[in-house]
Amino acid sequence: MDPSIACNPVPITKKALRQRLLEARLQAASEPAKNAALGRRVLDALKHYAVDSVGFYWPLAGEFDARGALAIWLAADARHEASLPIVKERGTPLEFHAWTPDTPMKTGHHDIAEPTSGRVVLPELLFVPCVGFDDDGYRLGYGGGYYDRTLAGWPAQKKPITVGIAYEACRTQALRREAHDIALDLIVTEAGFHPALPD
Repeated sequence: MDPSIACNPVPITKKALRQRLLEARLQAASEPAKNAALGRRVLDALKHYAVDSVGFYWPLAGEFDARGALAIWLAADARHEASLPIVKERGTPLEFHAWTPDTPMKTGHHDIAEPTSGRVVLPELLFVPCVGFDDDGYRLGYGGGYYDRTLAGWPAQKKPITVGIAYEACRTQALRREAHDIALDLIVTEAGFHPALPD
């Protein structure tokens, strides 16, 4: 096994694995070089997919802060629009509202900042935060199921490209999967892409 992949023996519980990966993520997030590299990879992914509407996330402790990269992307083309998730009620799918670096924010569910723009957006590409991930594109989140519910309920003809954002230290062996789990199209880390982007 690649020594860079976190140990995930069969007996470990999802809760224990999540805690282990959260600690690894906090350590990785404290390293400026890794954050700078991950920011460049995010912009590379946006260039590759050439979309105009992107949903992402407001960073929590240890999550990569993609706002800087998205601000650069927004400034590059007037057609570009970004959006952040709104939790209207606990246990319901996310709704995405328009965001710019100047958008006023409010505190929403789970004490996460949400834009006050009120304009609903259906992103073409969705950046998804990962606590952990495996090489098949499955992610480990916080366990709330918000992204799984959101993607499951998305109009089939308008399904977004899904790109997980993680640190390489949070890569693990095949995650245990449940019926509602949905694989992401791509995972981007400071080290590259899983799977590799075509030239």
